[in-house]
Amino acid sequence: MQLNARVPEGPLQDKWDNYRENMKLVSPANRRKFKIIVVGSGLAGASAAASLAELGYETQCFCFQDSPRRAHSIAAQGGINAAKNYQNDGDSIWRLFYDTIKGGDFRSRESNVYRLAQVSNNIIDQCVAQGVPFAREYGGTLANRSFGGAQVSRTFYARGQTGQQLLLGAYSALSRQIGLGAVDMRTRHEMLDLVVADGRACGIITRNLINGAIERHNAHAVIIATGGYSNVFYLSTNAKGCNVTAAYRAYKRGAAFANPCYTQIHPTCIPVHSERQAKLTLMSESLRNDGRIWVPKKKGDKRPPNKIPEDERDYFLERKYPSYGNLAPRDISSRSAKEVCDEGRGVGESGYGVYLDFRDAINRLGEDVISERYGNLFQMYEKITDENPYKVPMRIFPAPHYTMGGLWVDYDLMSTIPGLFVAGEANFSDHGANRLGASALMQGLADGYFILPNTIGNYLASQKPALVDVKHSEFEKCEKEVCEKIKRILSVKGKRTTGVFHRTLGRLMWDYCGMSRNEAGLKKCLEEIPRIREDFWKNVIVTGTGEHFNMMLERAGRIADFLEFAELLCYDALDRDESCGAHFREEHQTAEGEAKRNDAEYSYVSAWEYKGAGEKPVLHKEPLKFEFVHMAERSYK
Repeated sequence: MQLNARVPEGPLQDKWDNYRENMKLVSPANRRKFKIIVVGSGLAGASAAASLAELGYETQCFCFQDSPRRAHSIAAQGGINAAKNYQNDGDSIWRLFYDTIKGGDFRSRESNVYRLAQVSNNIIDQCVAQGVPFAREYGGTLANRSFGGAQVSRTFYARGQTGQQLLLGAYSALSRQIGLGAVDMRTRHEMLDLVVADGRACGIITRNLINGAIERHNAHAVIIATGGYSNVFYLSTNAKGCNVTAAYRAYKRGAAFANPCYTQIHPTCIPVHSERQAKLTLMSESLRNDGRIWVPKKKGDKRPPNKIPEDERDYFLERKYPSYGNLAPRDISSRSAKEVCDEGRGVGESGYGVYLDFRDAINRLGEDVISERYGNLFQMYEKITDENPYKVPMRIFPAPHYTMGGLWVDYDLMSTIPGLFVAGEANFSDHGANRLGASALMQGLADGYFILPNTIGNYLASQKPALVDVKHSEFEKCEKEVCEKIKRILSVKGKRTTGVFHRTLGRLMWDYCGMSRNEAGLKKCLEEIPRIREDFWKNVIVTGTGEHFNMMLERAGRIADFLEFAELLCYDALDRDESCGAHFREEHQTAEGEAKRNDAEYSYVSAWEYKGAGEKPVLHKEPLKFEFVHMAERSYK
């Protein structure tokens, strides 16, 4: 497997402009001759499908939900970054680029990150034109707030519903194209395999989740925009349906999987309250703008928070990171919260929680101002916990949230399979070892609105791929394998539900490959995962048939993929014998407990090649070159 990032030559600031000036074009009359499949309809998928259809390409879009509006992008709360510098506080494209590179602990590709910062400003213009109701200042200009890992205010927001409002904008653009007949929208369809013929992606196999029909769909190019895989941990902030299936099936067909061990643990989530709960709920990082995070100074202090005097509170983030305080990046804030809880100073029944306290902000600004900024988040918290956060500090704790790893892509966002493009959280490209807040929405929309419409045109004009007939032997082969897998799941007829296996896997991953990892724990995972997988194929029960709506069957297929993918994640975490960003190996930390990188040996992208079920994948390395920034120890103090 050859990894060629295809980064354009020239100064960093000019690479994207040079690319667009020199790329090949498809004329408007010829675009309708090319068919493109988009799998996923969140911010990246919906924006890509709408943009490509607007350009004139024949576009099909697939999602397993009943509507694109159900994509998990809708759950994003706090905001979207852009280097507009409306605050005149010193922001710039370069500063956004540098903050993102540094936030990712110098484990991302310079060229892609700079391009992301460049197009961030276009995104805001696009979304405003679509009617996204960003918050505004008194004079009518768009408002900004700050987020973790930045000392400027560059985050555009719509109260605590930014993802929802942005998705409505992208969905409106997509709906317009659906209405015009330019996008063939297939809801309740799940991609179950990628078809590769003559060395390039030429279509997908889907299952109609309503009637169980297995369908073949061909195209000149395929885009996967199916989000991340945090649900490998069972409990995460992701929607219950989020999964790794589409990306993992593409990996099995030859697409390299990059940096799977980079999984972000978000510091501000509602703590686990029950062994039997199905998911966790995120509380936006934006709350840290006005909320102060603290725990009691004394171990085991169980007094109600409002009874603990000021001099007996430890505002540990403000104490440890005076420059950034409560806005320290997510990986650092998460580990700090775990540290104080491990010391026995955590709050709540489990002891795994810290306070997020708005008392000072309410006294300073008034409850109305706080309500205006975060009202829906406060309401959501109260509904879940039955505690009024205006009166009692919120209790929060870190939880799996976002995955920086994904299918490997080059500068064009094309995977190692020609014709297979990957967008948004499903690829690995922009966030390195840690994602700064408000960057996920930025990447999803950048990929969909501004990058793919250019790079796919360049691919189609350069390669002129033929449309492979759905009767091709590769389509038949893939469909047969999909049917056999479904038949195998249904034939087990064991006694344990899919949820039992998912919970078992998730607990193992959280305990040994979660917020921190070590060699012994990762080796234990690699021993245990095959056993869980074997048990799954002997004892799982899936009732009903494959010929109708069957959610148990859907889940079983996704969990079967998680049971294979988890092994890949652990291989990657074991290979990376350093700490960087969200990947914290306990063997490698500074005297102060911070992540300790090993740039000499691990400054590369890990790209794994599938070698068969149960076989160890092969590691390929893309060296990371930093020509424009100086690699330095990441400090926020």
